[in-house]
Amino acid sequence: MKRISLYLLVLLFTVAGINHFVQPGFYLKIMPAWLPLHEELVFISGVAEIAGALLLLNAKTRHWGAWFIIVLLIAVFPANIQMLLNYQSNGNPMRWIAILRLPLQFLLIWWACIYTKPAVSAG
Repeated sequence: MKRISLYLLVLLFTVAGINHFVQPGFYLKIMPAWLPLHEELVFISGVAEIAGALLLLNAKTRHWGAWFIIVLLIAVFPANIQMLLNYQSNGNPMRWIAILRLPLQFLLIWWACIYTKPAVSAG
């Protein structure tokens, strides 16, 4: 079951990362105004999600991949808050998705925490 959970997490972050390149406009809309280089940050965060997913695949790098994803989830949290603020201010009927994304970040952090233990060396 833990292996299936790992592969689901890898798949989730791979697909999410690719989506930054497929639909960058979605992410540009939720970038907080105070951040510079919006377009660049959208692509950097997409690459980071894919990199984190790839690090999870190898037992030797899984620990670092999990911590990388945790830090990434914390770093992008302001965009999720901005999404909620945007949806709130324009009366978007999909506001419930923005509300759901906030606790979802904590669930994803918890999920990544499962894989933060360093690999045990058989030496």
